[in-house]
Amino acid sequence: MQHQSLSVFDMFKIGVGPSSSHTMGPWRAALQFVDQLGPNRAAVQRIVVDLYGSLAKTGKGHGTDVAVQLGLCGHDPTTINVDSTDRYLRQIAADRTIRLGQTDVAFDPTADIRFHFDQQLPQHPNAMRFTAWFAEGEQTEAIFFSVGGGFIVQEGEQSSTSHSVDLPFPIDRADDLLGHCERQSLRISEVVMQNERTWRDDTAIRDGLAAIRETMLDCIHRGCMTEGILPGGLNVRRRAPTAARRLLGHACPPDRQQWIATLGQQPRDFQSVMDWVSCFALAVNEENAAFGRVVTAPTNGAAGVMPAVLLYFECFCDSDDDWFADFLLTAAEIGCIFKKGATISAAMGGCQAEIGVSSAMAAAALTECLGGSPRQATMAAEIAMEHHLGMTCDPIGGLVQIPCIERNAFGAIKAITASQIALGRDPDDARVSLDAVVRTMWETAQDMNSKYKETSEGGLAGQISVNLSEC
Repeated sequence: MQHQSLSVFDMFKIGVGPSSSHTMGPWRAALQFVDQLGPNRAAVQRIVVDLYGSLAKTGKGHGTDVAVQLGLCGHDPTTINVDSTDRYLRQIAADRTIRLGQTDVAFDPTADIRFHFDQQLPQHPNAMRFTAWFAEGEQTEAIFFSVGGGFIVQEGEQSSTSHSVDLPFPIDRADDLLGHCERQSLRISEVVMQNERTWRDDTAIRDGLAAIRETMLDCIHRGCMTEGILPGGLNVRRRAPTAARRLLGHACPPDRQQWIATLGQQPRDFQSVMDWVSCFALAVNEENAAFGRVVTAPTNGAAGVMPAVLLYFECFCDSDDDWFADFLLTAAEIGCIFKKGATISAAMGGCQAEIGVSSAMAAAALTECLGGSPRQATMAAEIAMEHHLGMTCDPIGGLVQIPCIERNAFGAIKAITASQIALGRDPDDARVSLDAVVRTMWETAQDMNSKYKETSEGGLAGQISVNLSEC
């Protein structure tokens, strides 16, 4: 049997908001297209980008046009200075050229990024075509599909998400994971760590996980300090700074370490802790909506759930110094199981595939770090997803703001609740397995009407008509 081999760092990617499938995926597709041009890029005279399906219908609100321009220019979403993106875009619009390596190529964003609202390619609802024109009408093109979580697949390829390696503990389903844990007497994070060593040594793994954690915490801190109105035209005011100031009794300290130390001294009554968890999640997704730096976990639209539960554990659960690696390793494997058995793309499965999966990931990770058994951790993941089944993706105006930002707060709270329920139960009493809920989520996704899959044609988006200004 051929197993899919996914790394922790496939599931967690540092990048730019607001959407993993509509921003990160097209960005990486543009980078890949330019790379494939190789030395021929010097002879390119014009670039055209065609967007189809969901990428067209909600592309403006999700920044797809922004992403492809920055990708064509060679900017890396992991390292780009997010405060400079507006300057780069203004320069492209003013000059009507885009720089491919060392070559300036004719490119007018208003004419050369084409939104095909009434066309969808049959392979996937998130499709894009890049065409490079040369002298005398010659051209080369490539079609890519953004399949969720920042993953892309080029037409003609089976997948760009799996690696051709033999893992010591191959995992496609939750039962595979539990079997390895039981036979080897290992925790989930220990099994995942053994697999991860196939690609990297321990130092690289720890450093990579530390970078993920640092980016998550930086994002929460920035979100709790940054006032203002989110871009896009809905006039959504950032709420995290007000919430943080109310809970602290003063503005957030500009030094992040000092801020986290202050959080550890906060009251631990139920309402205060839950208020902080909601604040953490709101902060991340307000940053995400403002094209800030986030960690795809497993998507950008659901990027706030994992950091909120991670910081909850760090500040309110008396964690030790080495917990975060176990947390992230466990969460990533749960996300991989959903990706392999269902989807993490809202355009394929609705919001259950984003907030639901992130909540399941966080629930399992929290349970692992609170001392739960592998079966209790998978039970927590099952419980979290069970109560997100059927959730639609209906962003108003195609923006990852309403209802997306608040959904992250609910996903984080549900993850904590699912963990507490699982820790208080005997796994032998469970009547629904994690594999069963993965299958159910995929069946639900296939039955869901397309207007509830990130098209802004149904649900809240279908009920509310808005006139949006340009981002």
